[in-house]
Amino acid sequence: LQPFGEWCNLQPKDAAKMPESAWKLLFYTLSWSYGIYLLFFTDYPFFYDPPSVFYDWKKGMDVPTDIAIAYLMQCSFYGHSIYATAYMDTWRKDSVVMLLHHVVTLTLIAFSYAFRYHNVGILVLFLHDVNDVQLEFTKLNVYFKHRGGVYHRLNDIISNIGCLTFSISWFWFRLYWFPLKVLYATCYSSLQSVPNIPFYFFFNALLLVLTLMNIYWFL
Repeated sequence: LQPFGEWCNLQPKDAAKMPESAWKLLFYTLSWSYGIYLLFFTDYPFFYDPPSVFYDWKKGMDVPTDIAIAYLMQCSFYGHSIYATAYMDTWRKDSVVMLLHHVVTLTLIAFSYAFRYHNVGILVLFLHDVNDVQLEFTKLNVYFKHRGGVYHRLNDIISNIGCLTFSISWFWFRLYWFPLKVLYATCYSSLQSVPNIPFYFFFNALLLVLTLMNIYWFL
């Protein structure tokens, strides 16, 4: 992707950031599209009935192949992202928080798979990936509005619209639906379906840390 940025004659600081955003846009578009498929085009009722993520839960239960594929993709991506944020990506003022986010996310992904809370994980990933699609698409338009020494108004307009829709969807998906669906299911419904459910406080503490980071970035 770096040669493409040079071919477009982006400004040096934008050319340095463009490959990172283009790669993330590609990944998040694929992962969110797959999340849409799982939640709306299969028999999984998790989005419309969040408590169902714990129905028939038992230790060591089989993980369906389609969900295991999603977990493999996400675990690989966030494992790489820890390294990329520290050593490859442009360092930003929130990079320390971003590193913490990646560590928390990778921990949630790995342990939720190991302890068979994969149904919750699919819902969590779906509610978060949509914002990253919008964010990286908007960033690319910011980088491309000055290229070849010329100002491109269309990219500027798209980036402004993207900023607005990103802010709205961030609030709706991460600060409204995430507590309403995921935290309600994990904090309350889990105890109704599986009394003495293992690692109750561990997973809910990580999900609350994720919520606090979502609030921090929203502010």
